[in-house]
Amino acid sequence: MTPSSFPHVRLTPKAEARAIRHGFPWVYANELVLDRRTRAIAPGALAILEDSERRPLGVVAFNGQSKIICRMLDRDPEAVVDQAWFEARFARALAHRARLYAEPYYRLIHAEADGLPGVIVDRFGDIAVVQPNAAWSETLIAPLCAALAAVTGVSTIIRNGTGRARVLEGLPEEMDVVLGMAPAAPVPVPMNGATYLADLMGGQKTGLFYDQRPNHAFAASLAKGARVLDMFSHVGGFGLAALAGGAGNVLAVDGSAPALELARGGAGAMGVTGRFATRQGDAFDVLAALGEEGASFDLVICDPPAFAPAKPALEAGLRAYERVARLAAPLVAEGGYLGLCSCSHAVDLTSFRNACARGIGRGGRRGQIVHTGFAGPDHPLMPHLAESGYLKAIFFRL
Repeated sequence: MTPSSFPHVRLTPKAEARAIRHGFPWVYANELVLDRRTRAIAPGALAILEDSERRPLGVVAFNGQSKIICRMLDRDPEAVVDQAWFEARFARALAHRARLYAEPYYRLIHAEADGLPGVIVDRFGDIAVVQPNAAWSETLIAPLCAALAAVTGVSTIIRNGTGRARVLEGLPEEMDVVLGMAPAAPVPVPMNGATYLADLMGGQKTGLFYDQRPNHAFAASLAKGARVLDMFSHVGGFGLAALAGGAGNVLAVDGSAPALELARGGAGAMGVTGRFATRQGDAFDVLAALGEEGASFDLVICDPPAFAPAKPALEAGLRAYERVARLAAPLVAEGGYLGLCSCSHAVDLTSFRNACARGIGRGGRRGQIVHTGFAGPDHPLMPHLAESGYLKAIFFRL
C-alpha cells in the first residue's frame, strides 16, 4: 500500500499543528475532524495527516477506538511503511545500543523515542520480545518482525500482546511465537555483574526490567558488606545487583511466588544462595512486620509497581509512595541508605521527591538526597513526550 492510496485525515482549526510540526507525536480524538469518512477508517490503518488548511504533515497510524487517534510515523507524506522502512528504524536503534553494551541484552526499541510509536522490543541475546501496543503495529506485525530478524539476526521472536496499553487501543490480549521456538526454560541475563532469570513467556512485561540497570549499579556501589532489603524485588533486580557488589546479605520481598523463585534461581546461578533470602507477601504488610520485628538494614530499596499509571490516580499514588517511605525509613540503620523508585507516568520528579520526603519525616527520620537516577540510555527520552521519561529513583542517606 502506497501513500497515494492512503486516506487523508485533518486537524480541526483549533488544533495546534505547530506542536506536531515541532515533534509532538500524537493527535487526540478531539483534535481531528471526525466526519463519516474518517470514522470508517479501520483501526491500525495508515493515513496522511493534514493541518486545517489541508497541508500534509506526514504519515500517521489511525485508530478511532483510541483517545490517541493518530500516531506520527513519518513526517515525509510520501514515506512507504514497508519492511525496508522498519529495517531503517531497527538499524538506527541497534547502532545506539551496540555502542552502549558489550552483550545483546537491552531494550532495543523504546516506542515513540525510537520512531516506532507504541512498540516495545526487548532483546535477550538471540531472542527478541515484541510488545505491539498500538493497533498499527499489529496490522504490520509481519514486516515489523521480518525487519527485526533481518537487522539483528535473532533466531526467536516472541509477540507479547498483553497489558493495559493494548486494552486502551481496543486490542485483544494474546501471546505467540512469531519466529523460532519458545525457550524451554527461563533465560539467564547478565547485567551489572549479576545473573537474572527472565521468564519470557509468562513473566511481567517482556520478562525483565532493563530500565533500572543504572540504578541497580548505583545501589551496588553502596552495598559492600551491607545488609540489604529489596522490596518489590520482582526477579531480584536490586538484590542480586547488591550481591554482585559485595553485599553481606539480601532479603528480597515480593508478592509473586514465581518471581521469587526466579530470583532464587538467579542467586543460585551467581553462587550466592547462602547470602540471599526471600519473603513472599504484601509489601506494606511485610514492611510493617519488619518494623515490629525491629529489623535493621544498611540499604533498603523500594521499587513498587506504578501507583499512578494515569492522572486520575495521581493523588492516591502519591499517598502510596509516601506510605512506602514512611514504613521503610525506620528500617534503615543510622547512616544507611534508602532508595525509592517510581515508574508512574503521571508522577513528576518534584511531586515524587516531595512525597518521599514527607514519608521519611513521618517515619521519624531525616535524610539527604545523594543520588537521583532515571532509566538507562537504552530507554531514550523523547523531549516532546513527557510520558517517555517515566522512571525516577531517589537515594537518601538517613
